[in-house]
Amino acid sequence: QVQPVESGGGLVQPGGSLTLSCEAAEGGTTFTTYNVAWFRQAPGMDREFVASIKYSGSITYYEDSVKGRFTISRDNVKNTVFLKMLNLKPEDTAVYYCAAKSGVWFPRWADKYDYWGQGTQVTVSS
Repeated sequence: QVQPVESGGGLVQPGGSLTLSCEAAEGGTTFTTYNVAWFRQAPGMDREFVASIKYSGSITYYEDSVKGRFTISRDNVKNTVFLKMLNLKPEDTAVYYCAAKSGVWFPRWADKYDYWGQGTQVTVSS
């Protein structure tokens, strides 16, 4: 099994940028054969889909509110998936989670992902 580990969260002003990273924990299975997604959860809200990427990197999906601002990518040599976030807005404030799934892929459904990280906090505020 694979254990995702997120990093890169923090406090940023509106209009700013952050890049989140999701690595497979050392000693565990690599990400190479896993489809990976980012989800987020704001206080009092349900967890929502943000973006996902096929194990090969050839296919990506985005939630409508982040299209054109967020970019998901992966480097299978570095065993890392990235979420580059530009023009951040206060409504992007949430805990961001990385999730992984091998085999049959349902890109946007949280309950179809088998392995989850602990999350990283992103706060967008002036």
